[in-house]
Amino acid sequence: MPFKETPLNDLWLFEPRIFEDNRGYFYESFNQNEFTKATGITLPFIQDNHSFSKKGVLRGLHFQKPPHAQAKLIKVIQGTIWDVVVDLRKDSPTFSQHLGFELSAENKNQLYVPQGFAHGFIVLSESAEVLYKCDDFYAPQAESGIIYNDPDLAIDWKIDSSNIIISEKDAVLATFQTADIPF
Repeated sequence: MPFKETPLNDLWLFEPRIFEDNRGYFYESFNQNEFTKATGITLPFIQDNHSFSKKGVLRGLHFQKPPHAQAKLIKVIQGTIWDVVVDLRKDSPTFSQHLGFELSAENKNQLYVPQGFAHGFIVLSESAEVLYKCDDFYAPQAESGIIYNDPDLAIDWKIDSSNIIISEKDAVLATFQTADIPF
């Protein structure tokens, strides 16, 4: 499985080898040994999450505070999303920088997001199903986030802002400047 480093420290893009023929396709979507060999990361994934969303739904930008910070491995099994991460680690040379990636059922790419990053995505197709592995359990007392339309981050969500659908909870998240960022 090819692992590619990104411009943000510790963030990895996975472009799996796909074996296709007239019957369909097969690919290895995760192999702990190969993952560790390529990245040096040995963490165990202990929770899988699955979401379904309609076009224009934006989920994020979320993170969990220590001691319940989460690393995630994200993939799309139906549809297409624009997946965005923001480096929140104050001692990182890429602190406050963000990147976006198109993840889709078609390209089968996956994104490894380390602890200390905010994460969010928007659905570009009519709908999308997203699966992601986490290295810590969901802890409601530790959840936090940054507002998706933060003026300092100026993230391009690839959809006209009038078509974005966001939850009431995500609509009142703090700005990057006012968020309690503990990393």
